[in-house]
Amino acid sequence: MTGTSVRGGTLRLGTRASRLALTQSQHVADALTAASGVPVEMVHVSTFGDRSQAAISQLGGTGVFVTALRDALLAGEVDLAVHSFKDLPTAPAVGLTIAAVPPREDPRDVLVARDGLTLGELPPGARVGTGAPRRMAQLRALGLGLDVVPIRGNVDTRMARVTGHGDVAADLDAVVLARAGLSRLGRLAAVTEVLDPIQVLPAPAQGALAVECRTDDDRVRELLAPLDDPATRACVAAERAVLTALEAGCSAPVAAYAELAEGEDGAAELYLRASVTALDGSDGLRGSASAPAADAVQCGRALAAELLDRGAAALMAAGSAPHPDPALHHPHRPAPPAATPPGDQNRSTR
Repeated sequence: MTGTSVRGGTLRLGTRASRLALTQSQHVADALTAASGVPVEMVHVSTFGDRSQAAISQLGGTGVFVTALRDALLAGEVDLAVHSFKDLPTAPAVGLTIAAVPPREDPRDVLVARDGLTLGELPPGARVGTGAPRRMAQLRALGLGLDVVPIRGNVDTRMARVTGHGDVAADLDAVVLARAGLSRLGRLAAVTEVLDPIQVLPAPAQGALAVECRTDDDRVRELLAPLDDPATRACVAAERAVLTALEAGCSAPVAAYAELAEGEDGAAELYLRASVTALDGSDGLRGSASAPAADAVQCGRALAAELLDRGAAALMAAGSAPHPDPALHHPHRPAPPAATPPGDQNRSTR
């Protein structure tokens, strides 16, 4: 397909129909119209991940929220699509390109707990819900004696399981969510603690959006170019390079977080941290690397290679079925609120 199928100058933006997805897509639509003057029409697309109530790990994880959007793009039914970048498979999609990566929201995880409690204040045995195997693994590895349970549902449904609302009973002491989503929904007031990456390292590309279009659609690519933020793109490229080199999907217990700072020579320097944790929290590896921002992908690959040399593949396979947190066998063991997971090392790729 050559050119664009834009009708009457209006761009058709494919989006999932959840409140968070619509909010993210509207943010992109508004920015695109402000930059170009071109109106944008929302097109709701139902994905397999939206329709299923199974746990993400049981769905196969990677791609369950994006395949239908990409099919609509390739079929010419929409002209662009907005994804939560962390949901995208690491392999490129033939015929499609990520034309813009807008400025990123804060990628950290947050706790929403009863009675305003922080993670360190939750008592042993407290029930903490999350949908991400990465979060489950890291929370268990902290040794706080928490009962970490898998949950599904939108942001409001998850938080209602802490506070109770309507026909949703309060059966959890806390939930862990992405700060970015709560920020976009205007729900940050519910946060009782922003989790330090020393405790819980974010998912690769968390907080970032990916705006995708057809590779041969030159007009849409040009219209999207002003929305791209090079700093966010570099950080996300490094984080996802770790995921790719580890041959792990978005539902694997892999975390990565890159930050940019000005180097001694004035050029942008990228600092990358990554971790792999056994799902049952019994063991974990952390590492770090730094490189010029221009070498973001190479930096991610090098850090992944180091983690693999230290046994990351075995850790990703370990505890593939959830096990009770070993810390629950020691309910009276004191637990520091800022415990550092095992295996933290700092190295440079330079």
